[in-house]
Formats: sequence, structure tokens, C-alpha cells
Amino acid sequence: MAEIRIVEVSPRDGLQNESVLLTTDQKHELVRRAVRFGARNVEVTSFVHPGKVPAMADAEQLLARLSPADGVVYSALVLNERGLERAIAAGVTEVNAVVHCTDTFSRRNQGTDIAGGVRIWQAVAARCAHAGVRANVTLAVAFGCPFEGEVTPEVVREVGGRVLDAGIPAELSLADTIGVAVPRDVTLRVDAVRDLLPGGTALRAHFHNTRNTGVANALAAIDAGVTILDSSLGGIGGCPFAPRATGNVATEDLVYALDRSGITHDLDPGSVHEAGEWLEAVMGRPLPAMVLHAGGFPVTRLGTG
Repeated sequence: MAEIRIVEVSPRDGLQNESVLLTTDQKHELVRRAVRFGARNVEVTSFVHPGKVPAMADAEQLLARLSPADGVVYSALVLNERGLERAIAAGVTEVNAVVHCTDTFSRRNQGTDIAGGVRIWQAVAARCAHAGVRANVTLAVAFGCPFEGEVTPEVVREVGGRVLDAGIPAELSLADTIGVAVPRDVTLRVDAVRDLLPGGTALRAHFHNTRNTGVANALAAIDAGVTILDSSLGGIGGCPFAPRATGNVATEDLVYALDRSGITHDLDPGSVHEAGEWLEAVMGRPLPAMVLHAGGFPVTRLGTG
């Protein structure tokens, strides 16, 4: 089985929906700890309007404090060309763009419909190619929308095809933005887009644990051929534009599931646990990550009894 790369998203998707606003120093420490526990890609911030997402208001200041680390990529979310220009000016070398799978959620989150989101992606892809910046794209609400309901595999395939026609991303991510998916849904949607992907584009997945299926969905994604998974330390976060949104798949829980399943990854469980304890103290409340509180368990080697 191919090695799984885990993208640590707690500094961005984790913090954007939290009532506790971390200082820039605390965010810097969170990123530093993520690198220490082995994360080789950390989504550190988003370049969005500070009035809409106050937690990301210090994007430039945070990027200025991050020291280059061998083999580590600091990426950022952008929703439009203005955000992209800010990201490039701040020295970001990888950006994650978003195209939504429903018009209603797209208008709420991005101020445009699906067609407008595709045009934004087209502009982002072209500008990144010119600037030498790696560009990824996420199909958001790919499993369900809080305003339009079920999003079928056929819709995901259709939107995915339009996105790929507009520009070829380094990674295409399927996001369960509101946490409604079950493993069967994951298999169907990965199958729906897999044959669309050109060579060189990796398949990525982003799950929320709103209904306690996040880890199961991550394992189903791996079985379906996904090689990159997002997770958030402590299980913090969620989309600020989704009603009743709760946290992401916890890095602690995902690492435990991968280890017990014999699936290789780059993260050190002990250092992940230490970072989770630190973050819980900073947030001042118990965090959703189950393994953070229950602890791990020795890894079973198949065939040893």
C-alpha cells in the first residue's frame, strides 16, 4: 500500500471557526509543533477578508515568522484573485483554491455561483503557473450541502470535469464540508472522478467528523485510491459558513487508525499527542480528539498472533 501523506490543517481550517482567537505567536508555535511531529505539509492560513474570518486576519504576519524547513511546505487557502495576490506577495509556494458543488453554498462562502467559482479557479491556475506557485483545488460540499441537500456523485463528476477543463491542479481534493458522508459515499465519489484525473494530479480528501464518521471515511478513501488526507490537531475547526459545523478529523485519531491498520505515514504519534495536549491547554477546553484522551494502544503486527 502506498504511503499516505497527512496535511495538517489545524492552523487554518482548525482555527477559522473557533471562538478562541490565538495570537500570532501561538499560531507560530502550533505550526512549529506540527513540523516537529512530522507534518511535511501544513496549511497555515487563508487569505480571506478579515471581517468575514477574523481568525485569519494576521495571515501575512504569520507567514513572515515561519522559517523554511527542509521538506516542509506551508500552504494557504485562497478564495479569489485578491487573496492569491496577497498569498504570492507573502511568499507562499502552494495555494489551495475552492470550487463548490452547489450554487447556494458557493454564493454564501465565495460570493459567486459554481460557474463563477470555476472562472476564479481558471484565473488562479493561470496566475500560479506564471508565478511558479503550486496550485491545488478542492471540490467543497462534495457529499452534501446544508442548503441544497444531497450532492450526488454525478454532480461531483460534472463539477470536477469543469474544474479540470479550466486548469490542471497538482491535487484534486474531495471535501465533506459539513460532515455527512459515510464510507460508501466516499467510494462512489472517488470512483466518479478518478478517471477524469490527468497524470500528475493526486487525489486528496478532506473529512469533517460532524457525525463521527470521519476516520471511517478516511480509511475508505485510502481503499479507493486516495493518497493524501487532511486532518486537524485535536479535531478542532469546521466551516464558519456551514450551520452547526463541528470539527475536522483529528490528527491523533487518524494516526491511530493508520498505525493500527498497518498504513505508513510520516507522523510521530508521541509528538502528535504532546502537541494535542499543548493545544488543549491553549484553547482552554477539552478538544474532540478521542485518542488525545483515551491514549493509544500497541500496534498489532498481522500474523504474530
